[in-house]
Amino acid sequence: MFSDIRPMSLLVFRRPLAVIATAMMLGSAIVAPASAAEFTDAQKAALGPIIRDYLVQNPEVVRDAIAALDKKQKDDEETRRLQAVDTSSSDLFNSPYQATLGNPSGKVTLVEFFDYNCGYCKRALDDTAKLLKSEPELKVVLKDFPVLGPGSVEAAQVAGAVRNQFKGDKFWQYHYKLLSSHGPVGKAQALSVAKDLGADMDQIVKDMDKPEIRAGIQQNMQLADMLSLTGTPSYVVGKDVVVGAVGYDELKGRVDNNLRCGKAECS
Repeated sequence: MFSDIRPMSLLVFRRPLAVIATAMMLGSAIVAPASAAEFTDAQKAALGPIIRDYLVQNPEVVRDAIAALDKKQKDDEETRRLQAVDTSSSDLFNSPYQATLGNPSGKVTLVEFFDYNCGYCKRALDDTAKLLKSEPELKVVLKDFPVLGPGSVEAAQVAGAVRNQFKGDKFWQYHYKLLSSHGPVGKAQALSVAKDLGADMDQIVKDMDKPEIRAGIQQNMQLADMLSLTGTPSYVVGKDVVVGAVGYDELKGRVDNNLRCGKAECS
């Protein structure tokens, strides 16, 4: 187990006043004809009731401002994620610490961040399976993102060791069997599945505690942080980040669009 894995003059016109009111309500700084320091104490005292009365009479101003702020935050987050995908593309798509399935030279890559104890990941497992069968030009990358406790970290370590022996379809068998198992998953369960599939168990035990296995998990944690991933499963389809178990149809649509026009949405 390892612990390092984690201001404004008194304006009375409707539009300027709305801007002033909204800015004060949301605690935002805005550009205005004068700074707050240029107000007299009397102006400052008068401004509060004016703003309050305006907002009481026009509450939709706050609603619209909150909606605009929410959209801006989402747009900013999407921009940060796109930049993160670009700057970390090597580690994201071609790291030695990952399992690669499907077509290794596929035109579109789907990266899945998962946790072996994640119930949503278990339900989304068949989405990945269907994509592998239906999309011959798809490369699938599996990245351990063990965020649900010590057992998840143990399972990720064992899986990292199993990747040294099992590649492609053989590792997919291991991954599918372990992720679809019932109950909590930890070291014992991960080792048991490896044994059932004929792994060299002595080598698995040796490999699972090697520094490179821990480095791989740490790299995945750092990638997830850069991409602002808030849970599992999370995906990167082409350059687009998708958080949550969105279902097969959503994922397939994004894959198909990337194949058609190189983006998640085609015009």
